[in-house]
Amino acid sequence: MTLHEQLTVVDGLQISNWTRPVLEELRAGGVTAVNATCAVWENAADTLRSIGQWLELANRNPDLLFLATNGSDIDTAKRQKKIAVFLGFQNSSPFEDDYRNVELFHRLGVRVAQLTYNNQNLLGGGCFETNDAGLTRYGRVVVEEMNRVGMLIDLSHVGYRTSRDAIAASCRPVAITHSNPLWFFDTPRNKPHDVIQPLVDRGGVIGCCLYPTVSGGEHLTVESFCTMVSRMVDLYGPDSIGIGSDCTRGWDQEFVGWLRNGRWQPTDPAHAPTWPNWPKWFTGPHDFPRLTDGLSASGLSDDCIAAVMGGNWSRLFTSVMDTTREHQNV
Repeated sequence: MTLHEQLTVVDGLQISNWTRPVLEELRAGGVTAVNATCAVWENAADTLRSIGQWLELANRNPDLLFLATNGSDIDTAKRQKKIAVFLGFQNSSPFEDDYRNVELFHRLGVRVAQLTYNNQNLLGGGCFETNDAGLTRYGRVVVEEMNRVGMLIDLSHVGYRTSRDAIAASCRPVAITHSNPLWFFDTPRNKPHDVIQPLVDRGGVIGCCLYPTVSGGEHLTVESFCTMVSRMVDLYGPDSIGIGSDCTRGWDQEFVGWLRNGRWQPTDPAHAPTWPNWPKWFTGPHDFPRLTDGLSASGLSDDCIAAVMGGNWSRLFTSVMDTTREHQNV
């Protein structure tokens, strides 16, 4: 049995168009669990429809996956050779302006929510805003509610000041599920040291991301990426680093325009966004074994690779998603 076959691989985020063939790619790559985006710009009603579609997909493919609600489900999935799918939001738009929607969606199975998606919203500033005023009053209420019910806070597309505010406001560890350090690739979507350090100091995890616009593009080598992961381990400790591939399997070109723009700005048909080209060594979740080999070649120990490839996410999910306190303040 290879090292990769022994691992429990957890992907911090994918935003694929989920079908059985896409799920089979995960299984081919040895992926045991994934944070699967089920909402970005959707309001509450549209998100309910998305969750219903996930229920249908899970009911039709019980041999492949189940919808997970706690970190212990990852071990169950590994034993059963299935995929534990954690439903997540990449924006707080499904909560609308009602904090009670946090618990509502938690009860429907959502376990991860990103506070903002690039733009300013009711909770705080996004990473592409010129001015980030920080976590709002409503944002602090939502952070408190997410802590209470056991929903993991994600800061991947969140502005730097809002990120620092959320880390300080949260009584539980938080995550950056799919970003890289700013020193590796300079884009507002990546994170500076003064966001990463307080996050890991409070028990959080950052998922190093393979998406081309935050990792350097199609010419990124496995050696360069794995050297970056190894340096992150040295800087922040082996318990603080994971992988968040940000895979986007199964979508057409039209979807990327909606993903970037939603309905908040028009899309010029002559300059419509297109999906970036991925590096040839990692084009989808079936290529995760290549990543394990690359981390091994970079000099990381087998135990450290096991932590980075899934162990750290498993621990964080278990810590945050423990719902024994879910109703203590109701």
